[in-house]
Amino acid sequence: MMVSIHQPAYLPWLGYFARIAASDVHVVLDHVQFEKNSFINRNRVRAAQGACWLTVPVQTKGRFGRLPISAVRIDNSRDWRKQHWRTLAQSYSRSPHFAEHAAFFERIYARRWERLIDLCTEINAYLLRALHIDTPLRQASSLGASGVKDDLVLALCRACGATTYLSGVWGRDYLRVERFASAGVAVRFQDYAHPVYPQRGTAFEPNLSVVDLLFECGPASGDILRSAPVATR
Repeated sequence: MMVSIHQPAYLPWLGYFARIAASDVHVVLDHVQFEKNSFINRNRVRAAQGACWLTVPVQTKGRFGRLPISAVRIDNSRDWRKQHWRTLAQSYSRSPHFAEHAAFFERIYARRWERLIDLCTEINAYLLRALHIDTPLRQASSLGASGVKDDLVLALCRACGATTYLSGVWGRDYLRVERFASAGVAVRFQDYAHPVYPQRGTAFEPNLSVVDLLFECGPASGDILRSAPVATR
């Protein structure tokens, strides 16, 4: 039983979905502290002048250190939805498969969202279906696990019956692999080799949101995403 764990993210990159696809169960880490300037509320897409950030503004003033991701509220005093939809439509209107997904994203940005996690959950559920990834998802907040850093990760792995934990590459900085081994959980690290796919423009731009792949490659996107080895060791 291979388990992966990651915070929810806004319009995530390919490696985020590749790790979910390689797992038997994926845990959405929804109850930990929100990280400022992370990919939880932003990501990059292509625009006429090159890659640009799409950032969902959030209300964090005076709350850092006691703001779980599940409680993060969106700052709707700014018209971010109009700007995000306009950027996607202008950047990808000529992409081969944009029209297939345009209605969904137009509906997303026409709707007022109050919590960041609800927005991410809705978009990522759609992207998982579009990429033909059917890995079951579980919310960390529903698993009754506690602790911090690798203690929390190990507790979540135990709650899911994991025999292997598929970590992101940064897990090497803090995971005490021997503790996992003692608990009967092997640790593997994802070293995602980003695939090159057909992309408009003169030079390939890696590490963008997966919507770049989806709008350019359509139904083939899931296979392309999986074609790059999730090198684990």
